[in-house]
Amino acid sequence: MPQPDQAGFSFEGIGTRWEISTPRPLDAALRGRLLAVVEKYDGDWSRFRSDSRVSAMARQPGRFQLPAEAAALGRLYRRLYDITAGAMTPLIGGSLERLGYDASYSLKPAGSPVPAPRWEDALDWDGNELTTSVPLVLDIGAAGKGQLVDLLAAELRSHGEESFLIDASGDLLHSGPEPVTVALEHPYDPSKAIGTVSLAGGALCASASNRRAWGDGLHHVLDGTTGRPVTTAVATWTMANNTMVADGLATALFFAPGAVLEESFDFSWLTVFSDGSAAYSAGFEGTLFT
Repeated sequence: MPQPDQAGFSFEGIGTRWEISTPRPLDAALRGRLLAVVEKYDGDWSRFRSDSRVSAMARQPGRFQLPAEAAALGRLYRRLYDITAGAMTPLIGGSLERLGYDASYSLKPAGSPVPAPRWEDALDWDGNELTTSVPLVLDIGAAGKGQLVDLLAAELRSHGEESFLIDASGDLLHSGPEPVTVALEHPYDPSKAIGTVSLAGGALCASASNRRAWGDGLHHVLDGTTGRPVTTAVATWTMANNTMVADGLATALFFAPGAVLEESFDFSWLTVFSDGSAAYSAGFEGTLFT
């Protein structure tokens, strides 16, 4: 899986391209339910939509109720925030906007980089209730796409679909008996691969500083303590049972060594650095080309 005769369901959602491959075509009703899951998630969490709950937080402080999935997302972000000493944070949205990655995609910096607000000073995230002391631009992009993959997988399974591959523009979740071989994209040349990995019944997520880049040295992976783009790592890959966790850890690898993250999470990983070197876990199921 997937094979040429399999069915594919492609669509745009949360600003990216999705494809769900299944052994047989999904019926129209299930496709509609999947699209509704995506629309609801976008309506709750997108900082690019003026009608989202997250955008309401940017306008004024207060107490905000978010969907049930907020609890798991908040726990993951808090753990990664602590491990990285604040470098990885969901409060990075204002820093991204400062550098031009704003709701209108201006891609024009409005000034020098600014650090993200400290979690301890600005945010109380208790389950699905968020209380803010100042207006905040919440950005959950580092783990949110992975969480949405998991929500779609739950919807598929609830309707009897057990074999599928969800591809959210390179963040993958595989379910089924037959593994799939995935190429690891070269961080400087998308037409090439630096290796392959066999994915069987789990998630594979990637993050790269070249995926959303603009201007001179500007990209979407910012250090929350400085507001500046990171320059050490250029690409990461992670494998885990849960796509949200794999997605979040793919970004965390820009700020913390994989061995440190392994102390708190069960996953395998690969990091490629700007000097061309690479580091990877003993359990990484991939093959790198020489």
